[in-house]
Amino acid sequence: MNFEGLRDAGDPVELAKRYNAAGADELTFLDVTATSGDRETTFDVVRTTAEEVFIPLTVGGGVRSVEDVDRLLRAGADKASINTAAVKRPEVIREITQRFGSQVLVLSVDAKRSSDPSLPSGFEVTTHGGRTGTGIDAVVWAREAADGGVGEILLNSIDADGTKNGFDLEMISAVRAAVNVPIIASGGAGSPGDFPAAVAAGADAVLAASIFHFGPVDMIARVKHAIKEAGYPVR
Repeated sequence: MNFEGLRDAGDPVELAKRYNAAGADELTFLDVTATSGDRETTFDVVRTTAEEVFIPLTVGGGVRSVEDVDRLLRAGADKASINTAAVKRPEVIREITQRFGSQVLVLSVDAKRSSDPSLPSGFEVTTHGGRTGTGIDAVVWAREAADGGVGEILLNSIDADGTKNGFDLEMISAVRAAVNVPIIASGGAGSPGDFPAAVAAGADAVLAASIFHFGPVDMIARVKHAIKEAGYPVR
């Protein structure tokens, strides 16, 4: 809930296998405490998952350098997600994309609403798993990162995360208007009906955790059906 009070949802490798069989299009591993805990991404989990699952795998948390991305790709990840390190040193985006290409780098934007008048969009970038405010406007940052070479933007709403009250549609729309790269919407999904609204707001993909981890086994199929019924193409 709001990146706090983390719950154990089970073994990540076993869950990955289950979701793969259930029809998930991609898997995303986000170690939301890797940076705040100053530790590396769990490469063994990535390696084991890549041996068992054959859909694209994005891994984030503790990714700080070209070397980290190289290790992830060698472990079997298809894409790397970066957040805190890019905020601290934006040039790392160019370093990674020049080495591996834009298609491997996902910018994870953990954003929350803010009343700070210096933030034009009203959304602030946070780091360290949502624990630290940066004073950076989330929409401006997304545009700069897209111009800098990131291939996708994973837009996480800290306010909506775990609430099951639906995606932050205003945030999705604001970022969609600012960037041309694909946007993955995350945070707030509570039912299959929440997903088409995120697509309508401008998301190219929709990501969820809680409703899959703790919901019925056919939830992925229900979500895909809802998106298709709303008139959007779905695999």
